[in-house]
Amino acid sequence: MARSACSRNNPPASMLIRRAHGDDAGAVSALIRSLAHFFTIAPDGAGAEQFLASVSEEALRGYFASPRFLYYVAEHEGQLAGVVALRDGSHLYHLFVAPACQGRGHARTLWRHAVATAEQAGMPIATVNATLYAQPMYERFGFVPEGEPQRMHGIAFIPMRMRSPD
Repeated sequence: MARSACSRNNPPASMLIRRAHGDDAGAVSALIRSLAHFFTIAPDGAGAEQFLASVSEEALRGYFASPRFLYYVAEHEGQLAGVVALRDGSHLYHLFVAPACQGRGHARTLWRHAVATAEQAGMPIATVNATLYAQPMYERFGFVPEGEPQRMHGIAFIPMRMRSPD
């Protein structure tokens, strides 16, 4: 699968969302690493080696095979548009959209797919560790901060929990 190619003329409905498999690991790793500057504390990623190792091609192949994780990739015209993953059914583990595809509703489409998947399993999504950059998007999805922003292992994030129904 190639990196990504989205255009304003192609809506999220033209995406194909499918389970990730081992052959996707390299492209998914490259996508996440291309966005690392949004959540690493140091612009060059210094100090985030543990996180970066966790999204290596080898590590992702392990996640794809693990019963604890469900990974889905979104393709547009055969190219990677994004990835979404659940851990243990209720934690949104990864949600990344290729830069060329951002701002076109692709994240919301992937989010809705993850919600439907979790609900089918009887485990609604409850938590996410959001990058500070993506926090406003997660708030639009219904998450609320569950504490102060965290800085560890070279990355910055804020723990969030799905808002309780009123």
